[in-house]
Amino acid sequence: MARLPRYYSPMTQVILVGFVCFLCPGMFNALNGMGGGGQMDRTTGNNANTALYCTFIVFGILGGSIVNLCGVRWTIAASGLTYALYSGSYIYLNHTGNGAFTIAAGAILGIGAGILWAAQGMIMVSYPREEEKGRYIAIFWIIFNLGGMLGGILPFAINYHSAKDSLSDGVYIAFVVLECLGALLGLALAPPSKVVRDDGASVVLVKYTSAGKEAAEIAKLFLNPLMLALLPMCFTSNFFYSYQFGPVNASIFNIRTRGFNNIFYWGAQMVGAYALSFLLDNPRMTRKKRGLIAFGIVAVFFNVIWGATLKMQHKYTHGPLPNGEPTDYPGGLIDFLDHKRAAGPIILYMLYGVGDALYQNFAYWIIGSLTNDSQKLSRYAGFYKGIQSLGATVAWQLDAKNVSYLNQLIGNWVLLVISLPPMFYVVYTLKDRSEEVAPDSNIFNEKMDMLPTEASASTVYRPAEVIG
Repeated sequence: MARLPRYYSPMTQVILVGFVCFLCPGMFNALNGMGGGGQMDRTTGNNANTALYCTFIVFGILGGSIVNLCGVRWTIAASGLTYALYSGSYIYLNHTGNGAFTIAAGAILGIGAGILWAAQGMIMVSYPREEEKGRYIAIFWIIFNLGGMLGGILPFAINYHSAKDSLSDGVYIAFVVLECLGALLGLALAPPSKVVRDDGASVVLVKYTSAGKEAAEIAKLFLNPLMLALLPMCFTSNFFYSYQFGPVNASIFNIRTRGFNNIFYWGAQMVGAYALSFLLDNPRMTRKKRGLIAFGIVAVFFNVIWGATLKMQHKYTHGPLPNGEPTDYPGGLIDFLDHKRAAGPIILYMLYGVGDALYQNFAYWIIGSLTNDSQKLSRYAGFYKGIQSLGATVAWQLDAKNVSYLNQLIGNWVLLVISLPPMFYVVYTLKDRSEEVAPDSNIFNEKMDMLPTEASASTVYRPAEVIG
């Protein structure tokens, strides 16, 4: 019988952070996937997302340094509570129609999300050995997107017999409870200094940092040629959410079918991540070859689904409007029980989930292939999420300003094409081994006899002898 992972093993820690994201960002994704936070009028939801991603830009980039200075447990736990605040704000919106609190909660969530994702990225890509990174990313992605699936089941079940165009209070209350549980689960994470592999080797050595050093290292990110080359990839990686969730899911499907679609959208993400992991960790190919094949899959897949979307987009120009005007999609809003009309659009929406998983898992794999230094990786992950949020800010505001659906689709497609050449360049320059981190003898010899705190332990690097 297979032995269960130890609590202090890298796998256990990645599984734990996966369940934190299952309960916090996973529920947020499910709510966002309903279009407009599950409201008939998407204006408040779009503006809340704009506020969210504006603060996410800043705290995504700063997040890695905040985690390096403060540690992973309390930063993740506190960040998780901001997701509960955001979901709870929609209960207030349901009863007052005043969107100010929801927009403010979105801005607060951007702070928490930036820090949480920086910590998550550091754990996911720095704890495993090099030959295991694809598998660890896939395991996290599968657990995380189970949250989106559950979050799709809740509104589907609760609103199954409802004729309302907005989610009920019961759905939002369920989200708040689950997100609070996720925040508490963050406290169960082990300090990185205590994480040990099955062979007894510690995955990290202590490396101390300061606010001044972290500020200097953040500035250097914008001078790093590889990070600059990945800017279009980062910017594009969440840009498509506003189009997929609003002009598609919220515009041509009724409320219960939007929840139904999200079950398959997030479920398809698990399939995409799991399938890609076999390629990214294939020991029979060089890292560059694996990367180039994955690049080809991502490029072809996304161009195909955008081509299919273009054909569908020509059938309509808008969804249900606040003044009561219905969607101009042929035949009106689609219900999943109308099999003849529903099959094609639902399958296409499911393929969006596969594409998202392929793109983002590949992006994390590229970032994880650049170094094994967890201090750097926490900053790289924060940089990725910060620039990603800049793209999302622009995208959500495009929908809030009622930019035509066709132009939103074209913008998504153009950004994808722009992101591919520099992504190819970075993949082509990858080496079979990431940079190795040699101990700084002065710091190391001075501090070896000191018991690290969680904060110092989270600012760590992996010694050369344990690099895969």
